[in-house]
Amino acid sequence: MTSKSCLIIGAGDATGGAIAQRFAQEGFETCITRRPRHQVQLQALAQQIEADGGKAYAIGVDARDEDEMIALFDKIEAEIAPLEVAVFNIGANVNFPVTETTCRVYRKVWEMAAFAGFLMGREAARRMKQRGTGTIIFTGATASLRGGHGYAAFAGGKFALRALAQSMARELGPHNIHVVHAVIDGMIDSAFIRESVPNVDELREQDRILNPEHIADAYWMLHQQPRSAWTHELDLRPWAETW
Repeated sequence: MTSKSCLIIGAGDATGGAIAQRFAQEGFETCITRRPRHQVQLQALAQQIEADGGKAYAIGVDARDEDEMIALFDKIEAEIAPLEVAVFNIGANVNFPVTETTCRVYRKVWEMAAFAGFLMGREAARRMKQRGTGTIIFTGATASLRGGHGYAAFAGGKFALRALAQSMARELGPHNIHVVHAVIDGMIDSAFIRESVPNVDELREQDRILNPEHIADAYWMLHQQPRSAWTHELDLRPWAETW
């Protein structure tokens, strides 16, 4: 077993993948997860990390399932390396007028954005407390701070995730566990944005869109912070973003 592992819940093509690659570059055994139906994309990311000289484990997991999450953490601790960093990066961004938001949609968004975050946070804390060290980072959004038109479900889940992060930071800080809530405010350069925004190349050239690698650099910085000056909440946005 090597000395440390990093877990990314929600390792997609943009932010999550970039975070995984960044920590792998620093020598972490990087465990990346998405739902099993995304296994092809997950394996491609793991292969890229390995090609770049890192170590990656692609694991299909439904982060909303308690048994699967417990088994995931047990597997990492027993077969890979002690968990030092856990990042929750599930988006769950949807837009529906409140009168058209079904119970199924609201419940599913809450499960993805909030409940899954609780499961990851709890299981990470259980392992990290035993060693008295660790970093837990929750990826938030503009909706973590204010509700917007059509975002009743998304904001509800993200508000809950932020509250979870605050509670965990106060509880776990004395155990030398750094808990962070990162507000990502603005469009992220991703496959979805490249397909749906006609002038994405212009936005990228002008630094008007978030670069996933720069987000990953910020997450690495958060993990590296000395505990005499920990950041709990960090917001990242392009210079031109209205806020």
